[in-house]
Amino acid sequence: MNKEAWSGIFPALVTPFKSDDTIDFELFGKNLDAQVEAGITGVIVGGSLGEASTLTRAEKMELVKYAKQALPAGLPVVLGIAEQSTAEAVSIAKEAESAGADGLMILPPMRYKADDAETVHWFKTIAQSVSLSIMIYNNPYDYKIEVTLPMFEELAKIPNIHAIKESTRDVSNVTRLFNRFGDRFRVFCGVDTLIMEEVMLGADGVIGGLVDAFPKETVAIFNLVKAGQYKEALAIYRWYLPLLELDIHPKLVQNIKLAAAKMGIGSEYVREPRLPLQGAERERVIAIIDQAIATQPELPDYLNLAVDVA
Repeated sequence: MNKEAWSGIFPALVTPFKSDDTIDFELFGKNLDAQVEAGITGVIVGGSLGEASTLTRAEKMELVKYAKQALPAGLPVVLGIAEQSTAEAVSIAKEAESAGADGLMILPPMRYKADDAETVHWFKTIAQSVSLSIMIYNNPYDYKIEVTLPMFEELAKIPNIHAIKESTRDVSNVTRLFNRFGDRFRVFCGVDTLIMEEVMLGADGVIGGLVDAFPKETVAIFNLVKAGQYKEALAIYRWYLPLLELDIHPKLVQNIKLAAAKMGIGSEYVREPRLPLQGAERERVIAIIDQAIATQPELPDYLNLAVDVA
């Protein structure tokens, strides 16, 4: 996977479970098929939305291998890395490379609030342990560690660090990155509610959550914006926003799994300590999803647009 492959829509895939808490690979395959039909350009498995903290190492590798054999040749499979120690992260990165992963999306240290030097060392050590293409996940809002521009200066020295998942929730940071680094990194929007704004600012792609349930609409917004058809993109985005807001919530996994289940390409089962939504909370989310389904817009022919991702 080269740097140019980092473009378009990469769903952060949920991990579907059966009632017995095992991975439902049949349903996983069904969702993959829907993503491919919609026009996605790569996938993330074993990320935060994929409940990585509850997956075993073996399960992560099974997801990588299944996705590789299920997807058309050339669509990259990226594994999330968010381990508790650098040594474990390096070990899983190497195993993922052997299992056929094309890239890694690396989160900062999770249980220890590392300083800048420690965080840079963490990213560098993992990236240099493999030949895989690397995305740095910058999400200080949720993970309390910001990868600053000076830190990216250091990371830019590592040749296989190719991309940034920009989740600071500050849309101007997209412009800061391009102003500072030009085309050194591919920049992806990592916040569902900001997809249109950040793609208009030049983001190369989107790591999405609600795409798990509504893949065509997500790809349509990206392609329409890249083709300069802003009015058409905006109409879809305004319809989509109440759904996208389900992603910026502590129970984003339950929310998005419920949406995917309502669309017939997912299930509500989550792995404890998470529990499925219940009562008034569940009814509120269902009302949002049902309203969206009832008013689902007719999409233009977004797959045949001349999309500029340079």
